[in-house]
Parts: sequence; structure tokens; C-alpha cells
Amino acid sequence: MRLSFCIIVKDEEENLPRCLSSVQGFVDEMIVLDTGSSDRTIEIAKSFGAQVHTFKWCNDFSAARNESLKYVQGDWVLVLDADEVLVPEIVPILKSAIAQPDYLVFNLVRQEIGAAQSPYSLISRLFRRHPEIWFTRPYHAMIDDQVMKLLERERQWKIGAIPEVAILHEGYQADMIAGRDKMSKARSTMEGFLATHPNDPYVCSKLGALYVQIGETARGIELLERGLSTVQDVSTKYELHYHLGSVYSEVDIEKAAQHYQEAIQQPILSKLKLGAINNLGSLLKDCGDLQNAQVLYQQALKIDPNFAIAHCNLGATLKAMGQFTTAIEHYKSAIALNPNYAEAYQNLGVVLLRLGQVPESLEAFKTAIELHQQQNPTEAQRLQQGLKEMGLLTN
Repeated sequence: MRLSFCIIVKDEEENLPRCLSSVQGFVDEMIVLDTGSSDRTIEIAKSFGAQVHTFKWCNDFSAARNESLKYVQGDWVLVLDADEVLVPEIVPILKSAIAQPDYLVFNLVRQEIGAAQSPYSLISRLFRRHPEIWFTRPYHAMIDDQVMKLLERERQWKIGAIPEVAILHEGYQADMIAGRDKMSKARSTMEGFLATHPNDPYVCSKLGALYVQIGETARGIELLERGLSTVQDVSTKYELHYHLGSVYSEVDIEKAAQHYQEAIQQPILSKLKLGAINNLGSLLKDCGDLQNAQVLYQQALKIDPNFAIAHCNLGATLKAMGQFTTAIEHYKSAIALNPNYAEAYQNLGVVLLRLGQVPESLEAFKTAIELHQQQNPTEAQRLQQGLKEMGLLTN
């Protein structure tokens, strides 16, 4: 089976070499569609032996993706973004997958580097070349709509999901996704789609979550509830319940817990449920239900031992239960996984202080202050002032 790689780019000279290196030697052809680069993007793409084509950007990701598909010659198509890389260990698994004659699509697990709450997502980026498979939706471009239509007529096809992490996404950083311009464009594009698809659960989920993020909470809840009333796809149903759990956690704990429980019950890959499991644990912990919170955090860590926030939250739960030694172990695990985890250092300092290990506690607090100064200066000042009042800091 010949495999074609497709990517759309603009001014990606920094990211593109890593991305193309990750697929080089695995794919049979690289198709790079440039949408107006002014840097060395095209030169870099050609240095990897890629076919480079140009396309005038029209504020429609699906249009660009579909333009790249016009040049595909392979039997299968792999799609990445420039800030994504293919995990080397997944290559043999993908080779075996596309050799199977009865599969149309393989959904791949993407790890969101830097995402604390929901570090994994499932995306349809590996699919058989077929004349009736193309991308739809101007912002969240996907093949899913066309695949569902095709399956209604050609029922012999199967859809697969590969549970191992296949893609690393480096673009998930708060300063990279929170820009007003990017949010404004996303909002405008999704609102345009919603106007013609008012009950589409997927856009209700994405746009509803965006409304909540920018403070239009009532409008966000209405969209999320609307999506939930018509949703069939279990992945989208999980997202809708997860987002509603998050927004209700500020105003209605019981309703929030119900939504998180519904999310957890969806028949999707366990990795995709980590956000809901962790958040439900936090709700229970804050309500004083420490034992059930502990169970949830342990469940999360069984799914992913590298889930740093679950280590930190489990540490806080164990500290509240008086299990200081085990709490310290989990705080240290969180720090090992995320050396910039200010809250883990701060909580570690508290437990060490309770145990009378003052020098070690001060070291942890000082590191927490340094990290908070970069991430949350107000918290750094509050922590520093508190330590001074306790006589632990003199300057």
C-alpha cells in the first residue's frame, strides 16, 4: 500500500523540519500545500523531496485540505499539521493497519503537549483515498461527515482506532491559543457554519466551549445543551458533557458531577476520559469526599502514569487524609513529569513543613515562588508574603 502525506503550511520554517523528518522514510510521497509563506517554508519542503503546490488562502481550512488531496497518488493519506510530529514507535503499527483490506479510516491518538487537563484527543488523520472522502467544515476541518455518508451506502468498510499515541502536538500552549485575533477568527468562522447548521452537535461543542472561555457563559451553556439534545457520536457526546461539567463546576456542583459522570461513561478510549476523571475527582475532593476522589485520581494514573496533574491532585488528597509520605511521593512524581509545576512545588513545601523538614520545605517554596513569578505573579507575591509572616523568609 502506497501512503501519501499531506500538509498545509504558511510561514512554518521553524516547525516544518521536525514534522517532515518524522514521516520521512515512512510515507511514499510528501505533498506540501503552501498558502502564502514569506519565509523559507517552501525551500525547506523541497529539501525533503516534497511536492510543493501553492493555494491562495480563503479562510477555509477544508478548502485548503481538499486542494492538497487533488495531488495524492497513494492508496492511503496521512495528514499532519506543521506543529505535529509522528511518533516513531507507531510506524510499524500504522504499516500493519493500512495493509488490512476492509478498513476505510484509522483514528489516531494525538497527545497535546502542555495540556494539563485533557492531554489526549482522537483525530481522523489516516484514511483510504476514496473519491467520496474529503474535508468539510471551514474551521475544524474533518473527513468524518463524508465518511459517515459513505458508510451508509458502502457498509463493508470498517473504522479503526489505534490506542497508542501516534501524534505529538506541540502547538498547545496557553500563549499560543489564547490570542485575541485567533479566537476572533475561530469564532467568526464557526458562527458562520452554525448559521447554516444550527443543531450540529460538533460545532455546538466547539463554539459553546469558546463562548464560555471568553466569558459569554449563558450563550455557551445554551449551545452545549443544544448539541447534547441531538448528538449521536460518542466522542462529541463526551466533549459536550465535559464542557458542561466544567462550566457548572462554578455554579452547580451536583449538576457538574452528573455531567462528568456521563462523560466518563461514554464508550471511548480511556485516555480520552482523563480530563473528566480528574475534574470529577477535584469536585469530590473539594466537597470533602476524599476516598472517592482518591479512587478517581488512581484510576486516572492507571490509565496514564505520566498524568502530572493527577499526581499533584492525588498528593493533595493524601495530604488531607494525613498520608504525608505518600503525598510527597506523588508531588515529586508530578515535578519529575513537569519541572515547571509551581503548584506541585508549593504543595510539596507545605507537606515538608508539616513534617518539620524546614530547609527542604524552603527550597520547594522558593522554587514555587520563582515559577509563580513567571506564570502567576500575584500568587508568587501572596506566597512570599505568607512565608515572611511565618518568619520563614527574611527578604
